[in-house]
Amino acid sequence: MNRELHITKDNSHTIYVPEIDEHYHSKFGAIKESKHVFINAGLRYYGKQNLKVFEIGFGTGLNMLLTMIEATKSGIIIEYYSIDNFPLDLKIINELNYTDILKLNETEKNLFYRMHNEKWNTDIKLNNNFKFTKINNDISRYQIPFFYDLVYFDAFAPDKQPEIWSKDIFQKIFNNLISNGILITYCAKGSVKRTLQSVGFHVEGIPGPTGKREMIRARKL
Repeated sequence: MNRELHITKDNSHTIYVPEIDEHYHSKFGAIKESKHVFINAGLRYYGKQNLKVFEIGFGTGLNMLLTMIEATKSGIIIEYYSIDNFPLDLKIINELNYTDILKLNETEKNLFYRMHNEKWNTDIKLNNNFKFTKINNDISRYQIPFFYDLVYFDAFAPDKQPEIWSKDIFQKIFNNLISNGILITYCAKGSVKRTLQSVGFHVEGIPGPTGKREMIRARKL
């Protein structure tokens, strides 16, 4: 699958996949979108000091990077699990401009590249506030062996990757989400809301990032 680097409106990179005409992040701003959806409306909204995050779609590692920065800054303790069946080549990772746009110091830059260079399917302690496991697998086949507080659902859009937005997948995610845990996603499609509700989520539409009127936050009551 071919992948191309594109610049978004906040000057941060996204990756474009010509075969499916899809970007990894919003064209209106990759970093801006990730902060709005996953950090502000997910991690900060949840407000817990010690939590486990499960990300669907590791991709560029941007969500993990921003979560690690937030954990270190705020003193939150996070265990982060991220699943992706098609890891990006390190060559394209080394071309991403996130560390420059975010004005990271050398320690933070090294942690970002370490996220990508560390082995998959291995528990890694990055610093005192953050440890992670990258899972190289397909969520449809993966039997989740852990429980979690917060889900970053960052798969390709439903019309590009419909099998990932299915009732079976959401049921699997719901089963291992703790009570009052949250699933957050950039998507706002009515069909996705109904599927989430059908497996037991309480669903709300909340303001989306730039370029999107609405997005979804779902809670397991």
